[in-house]
Amino acid sequence: MAAKISTYRTYGEKLVSLFARLLFSQESHSLTDLARLLGCSKQTELRLIDDIRRAYSVDIEETIRERRKYFRLKKRSLGGPAVPLTAEELTTLQMCRAFTAHLLGPELAREALRGIEKSAALSPAGRKEFLEPFAVLPFGAIDYRAHAETIRRLRQAMEEHRVCRVSYRPAYEGVVKEYRIEPLKIFSFRDCLYLAARRVGPPGARAGRPAHDPLLAIHRMQKIELTDARFRPPRDFDFESLYRDGFGILRGNPVRIEVEFRGWAAKYVSERIWSKDQRIRSCSRDAVRLSLTAGSVAETIAWLLSFGDCFTLKKPRRIRARVMAAARRIIANHQEDLSGR
Repeated sequence: MAAKISTYRTYGEKLVSLFARLLFSQESHSLTDLARLLGCSKQTELRLIDDIRRAYSVDIEETIRERRKYFRLKKRSLGGPAVPLTAEELTTLQMCRAFTAHLLGPELAREALRGIEKSAALSPAGRKEFLEPFAVLPFGAIDYRAHAETIRRLRQAMEEHRVCRVSYRPAYEGVVKEYRIEPLKIFSFRDCLYLAARRVGPPGARAGRPAHDPLLAIHRMQKIELTDARFRPPRDFDFESLYRDGFGILRGNPVRIEVEFRGWAAKYVSERIWSKDQRIRSCSRDAVRLSLTAGSVAETIAWLLSFGDCFTLKKPRRIRARVMAAARRIIANHQEDLSGR
């Protein structure tokens, strides 16, 4: 019985293991042996070799003997001894790990830490330079430990270009929805991980693009299954263009808004980038006006209400009416609570 291909080692681990094997063994290795060593398919092995060539600019010699492919890393192509990371580079890596550890989860965070520690051991500065000067307070963040397997499966699907079946429970609905998707990119927005994906029809359905592509929060995925169907990464997918213009992550009918902020909110708003098309101008010593394009009215109203009584929505009037209605509901909720005591 053939050995089961390992799906529990990350692509990065396999990449490092392969590079180390080629670098330190000084021998030729068959494609079959390397695939068996790393517990992956031959196609994945070839992709790893190409990634090493591109990333490290090394010469990996490829030969064929008895109808089998062999690979060997040419030492002379390395161009001299390895250069260890500087103390500044190590500090930058520590900072990136510390600020993202709560999103990575403990397993991936440990992998990042091991990589930093290995690099620190080679640093001329030694362990004295390896401190923990950075931290994150993750209060209010999602605990992604329970979703580590989901992230691992999505990474595998993106690497192998495989269509997925996803069972998903939206935030405001109790019914689980089923999607067939082409996973394209995992991204973070306000301490939450999302998947940018293309929706595809059921097998055998007439070709054509669905009306919309879902925005999927990873922690709301109930189940994910990798199918045997493959896809080509779409050439017209431009992640930056999807979110480059306009406030927020949700997309509906874009609308231009103008808001006046006062007091602490004026300072808070003026210190940040909310949208690439934003305009901020001073109204007085403690007030500013912000104008930008909002992608979702509901998301924008929720954001505005977080500023309490320190804002006034100036334009458009139709959205101002919705803000006032939400404020009245807040008052009513508290009045009902007081009257019930």
